[in-house]
Amino acid sequence: MFLLTGLILLNVVTRYAGVSLYWVDESAVYSVVFLTFIGASAMTRLRLDFAVTLLTERFSARGVRIAKVMATTIVLLFGLNLLWLCALWLDPVGMARADFDARELAAKTFNFIYTERTQTLGWPVWPLYSIMPAFALSMTVHSAANLLEDLELVPRVSEAAFLGSGIQGVN
Repeated sequence: MFLLTGLILLNVVTRYAGVSLYWVDESAVYSVVFLTFIGASAMTRLRLDFAVTLLTERFSARGVRIAKVMATTIVLLFGLNLLWLCALWLDPVGMARADFDARELAAKTFNFIYTERTQTLGWPVWPLYSIMPAFALSMTVHSAANLLEDLELVPRVSEAAFLGSGIQGVN
């Protein structure tokens, strides 16, 4: 968050001075993307994600527990599916078969992720896109931990046990 704030302030100052730094916009966008995925994974673990309780508030305690287990299972399946899709997308096996030559991989598979560059900065995009498998892995781990708690196989971790004991959900 500090990086994003710094980039935006730098952008404001340089534009006001009449010497715009064009790479700042792109850096700020990538910072927002990283913060979004990291925050979404943390929200999954802290159970601060949104929920529509119109139906479940009419259930019995057992029904609510079953609905929570089903919802958490769906999140876990989503994380596993996203992890699988990231493996297909980044194709680490294909990259190894191409002797880690990005151009050879692109020629054989039409997967250009390792040869693409960002518009302004000219950076390779694959390190920036690495947030997707990182998000998929952390979401899978967090939803698995939540599922174990929902099934009462492990004790539920209270919000105070996470860093920042004053965490509150948004109403």
